[in-house]
Amino acid sequence: MIRKTVTNASEALQGVENGMTLMLGGFGLCGIPENAISELVRLGVKDLSCISNNAGVDDFGLGLLLQERQVKKMISSYVGENAEFERQMLSGELEVELTPQGTLAEKCRAAKSGFPAFYTPAGYGTEVAIGKETREFNGKMYVLEEAFHADFSFVKAWKGDTAGNLIFKGTARNFNPCMCGAATVTVAEVEELVPAGTLDPNAIHVPGIFVQRIFQGENYEKRIEQLTLRERSST
Repeated sequence: MIRKTVTNASEALQGVENGMTLMLGGFGLCGIPENAISELVRLGVKDLSCISNNAGVDDFGLGLLLQERQVKKMISSYVGENAEFERQMLSGELEVELTPQGTLAEKCRAAKSGFPAFYTPAGYGTEVAIGKETREFNGKMYVLEEAFHADFSFVKAWKGDTAGNLIFKGTARNFNPCMCGAATVTVAEVEELVPAGTLDPNAIHVPGIFVQRIFQGENYEKRIEQLTLRERSST
């Protein structure tokens, strides 16, 4: 029986060192590997290059690593919710590589599938394409984008089993699945960990072959990023 379980985040992050490139799943504040990020803060590893759709908020998600000055480079698509990120970027403390959202997802997926690069029309004719190979296909111009190369990938799922099979719930099925298997080591934290063979095979979103370590997380905050309420009618 294949068992990929580890006891906790501390054991799951063994081997993480200064200067590594990390992928971190999530979209907004949904599907964030909170336990892994907390352990990265505790470890105090520095000079990290982080690949994530966004940079969290000031006191949550990747914002915690930014507060401690642990991130050297941020590769993201959307970073508009983090004042500390903005301050570090404008001051030159943080190197930032903004990437179109679909391109960022595909660079993860390409790494997962073993493709070194791919062509995409996104970014052609903009500064995104500067220094990159371009080519015409069927009368349309494309930009060559290289797949990511990460040391660790940290993802968060709703449920998983001891063999590493994962099920995501709702919007958490965003960047998490395409980051599984896209790094040398993929670490999955789950809200519920069950024995292998108990999950419905037809419900599994990511098979365990793409996961090296899995553990049951705890104390998830379930935050809401933006809350808009309608004013109560006076009638």
